[in-house]
Amino acid sequence: MVDGGNARMPDAADTPHAATGMVNEDDARLIHLVAAGDPHAFELLYRSYFPKLTRFLARMTRRPDLIEEVVNDTMLVVWKRADSFDGSCKPSTWIFGIAYHKGLKAVGRLDDPVEFDFESTADERAHGPESEAQYHELREQLLKALDALSVEQRAVVCLTYFHGLGYSEIAHVMECSVNTVKTRMFRARYRLESLLVDRMEEMK
Repeated sequence: MVDGGNARMPDAADTPHAATGMVNEDDARLIHLVAAGDPHAFELLYRSYFPKLTRFLARMTRRPDLIEEVVNDTMLVVWKRADSFDGSCKPSTWIFGIAYHKGLKAVGRLDDPVEFDFESTADERAHGPESEAQYHELREQLLKALDALSVEQRAVVCLTYFHGLGYSEIAHVMECSVNTVKTRMFRARYRLESLLVDRMEEMK
């Protein structure tokens, strides 16, 4: 997996193996195999984390034009630096940490906001006809409220509520103290509650 002396990301074509039935393998073991240059292990890890990272970065960055690039940049780091994973945190925490910093860097290069199509990244849910309109309206209001948060605050909200990470794990991802995570969450929830109350009052 070396091209002209430089490591490169393996394509799916590099391995004939199918990922079916193996995507639930232990992530730490897969990372160990990736560190040894196993393209099949990387493919399994890539297929497992691509949808997770896509959802996270979509909600965090609010930049649909950046998501795939940042996900690929993240996984390129995983491929090149798998040997640096020391097991001091969960594999998912390590990978999300890379994605978080890549996302921050990408957003920092841009100034202009872009409308984001939540439907293209949100999980599909089944709703009855009576609740469908209300659900979409509430979700739309929530997304507008999320736009008012800082990138760091959005990341805390997304990692907590959409990916189930605890404060200590989020602190590892964001390379900050647990108290900083708690402060960002407090401010985010206060801001969201205030905005959502105002918007729901306007809808009445």
